[in-house]
Amino acid sequence: MNSLKIIFMGTPDFSVPMLDTLNKSHHEVIGVVTVSDKPAGRGQKIKTSAIKDYAIKNNLLTLQPENLKDPEFINQLQELNADLFVVIAFRMLPEVVWGMPKKGTINLHASLLPQYRGAAPINWAIINGEKESGVTTFFIEKEIDTGKIIEQLKLEIGPNTNVGDLYSQLIVLGKKIIGSTVDKISSNNFISIDQESIINGEIKNAPKIFKKDCIINWNETKQNIHNKIRGLSPYPGAKCFLYNKKKEREMMFKLLKSEIDDFTFSEEPSITSTKKGIYIKCKDGYICISALQMEGKKAMNHNEFLAGNNLTDWSIQTP
Repeated sequence: MNSLKIIFMGTPDFSVPMLDTLNKSHHEVIGVVTVSDKPAGRGQKIKTSAIKDYAIKNNLLTLQPENLKDPEFINQLQELNADLFVVIAFRMLPEVVWGMPKKGTINLHASLLPQYRGAAPINWAIINGEKESGVTTFFIEKEIDTGKIIEQLKLEIGPNTNVGDLYSQLIVLGKKIIGSTVDKISSNNFISIDQESIINGEIKNAPKIFKKDCIINWNETKQNIHNKIRGLSPYPGAKCFLYNKKKEREMMFKLLKSEIDDFTFSEEPSITSTKKGIYIKCKDGYICISALQMEGKKAMNHNEFLAGNNLTDWSIQTP
């Protein structure tokens, strides 16, 4: 099996285990490309990407172009003469970049393409109540996430799996598939499949999550609300608003953990509690909330919240 010279492009924590897999393989990572250092947080301290942190620790050449079409950057890539570019959770590349290496440019996407093309595939798969997810490797082409598929690995999504759970599971699959895909490309032992040939029914997209996507509507079904809570947990968090009668003001809450429950209440209050959690009325019954975070406070379980709050002081606000 031939050893390939690879340039890796990525930014967040999700990309690091895949870079590590390639860096410890018989292939050679000759450089990484990541975002520029930027000020972040209250103190506006300069923050480096997770990929840059890994590259520094492992003495890998690091490029941080502001403009991916910058002639100086393009010249640097050409001089490195890589066989293959590997892209995971990075920016959209111009054709002058992705078309450069002789073996092509591949991407790893955290969904079963052609489903859930876009920036937030892990979130939307859970929000939409999917029963399975996975990872896909494919060749980058002009339209984002539409290139020919090389490999896919699948896994089941449990009824209470949240984004944090699925994220960790997909990293394990990602490490496995990226090594396998690069090996297949190096030995020219693969068949790439046109995504259009396997489209069956509606294509669901995975756009970036905005604030409006995080708001809970209590007129929805309990299943849909449960899916939204776990599809946004632990971050950015599904949000709702409760009105505090004593303080006479509305307050925002993040709902971090929920469960579908068939528990019924004779008087059907809009909000109540049992030992199991806080129950909030929705379209077709109640959903049980067992972890939440009130604005300005730390995350807590339902018992911690109830120890300092009387539910009779609160009422539900529907957007």
